[in-house]
Amino acid sequence: MKKGKVNIHNEPPTYQEATAGYEEMQAQFSWDDQTIRQTFIRKVYAILMVQLFVTVAIVALFTFCAPVRFFIQTHPGLYMASYLTFFATYIALSCCGDLRRQVPWNIMLLVVFTLSMAFMMGFVSSFYNTKSVVLCLGITALVCFCVTVFSFQSKVDITSCQGVLFSLCIVMLLCAITLSIVVPFGYIPWLHAIYAVLGAILFTLFLAFDTQMLLGNKRYSISPEEYVFATLSIYLDIIYLFSFLLQIMGGGHD
Repeated sequence: MKKGKVNIHNEPPTYQEATAGYEEMQAQFSWDDQTIRQTFIRKVYAILMVQLFVTVAIVALFTFCAPVRFFIQTHPGLYMASYLTFFATYIALSCCGDLRRQVPWNIMLLVVFTLSMAFMMGFVSSFYNTKSVVLCLGITALVCFCVTVFSFQSKVDITSCQGVLFSLCIVMLLCAITLSIVVPFGYIPWLHAIYAVLGAILFTLFLAFDTQMLLGNKRYSISPEEYVFATLSIYLDIIYLFSFLLQIMGGGHD
């Protein structure tokens, strides 16, 4: 009995069949990345809200409570101690990558950093009348809300404007040097006002830059592992914005 020849034709898969598995895998990776990024964003804003709540509480205490206000103003050495603490923790969190990713040391340093910065802002705010402080807090909150909405909705990529931000930093440095030279010979209100306005604009842009870095939907983004550094950056943007607004509202100085 003769066996007939059987020709088995193995047709190559089509392009759609060949790429279906890859596209499914890519979609799964994209979904996982979005989930990680959303968790990262929620964690950063949760920590940031706690930081801002503590800062506002200390600023309110130093501003509205007369005995505390008098004690703080008559003990400037406390400000220097808080500044040294702030500087040490800031260097540790900014320069030591392994340390700021190591729990619980990163949280402990962040707590000390927040308390020292809040104390400094409370000390500075105690020299202004309550209306100026409340007005600056309101303006800061409004600017932060507008910048956050802009960063979430806008297609403008602030993260690619690092050269502009660097140039503004150089201008701010030159203004600071000029002020340090001129101030011993006499206070110049308009020069200080220009410096304060430039500072407020600069840190508003930095707030948009750091927010878009956090969102991760632009050219540059920050790693989800760096939630402490992301929180630190946005918190400092808000604090410096508030401090420059206080300088602009210098007419309300006590």
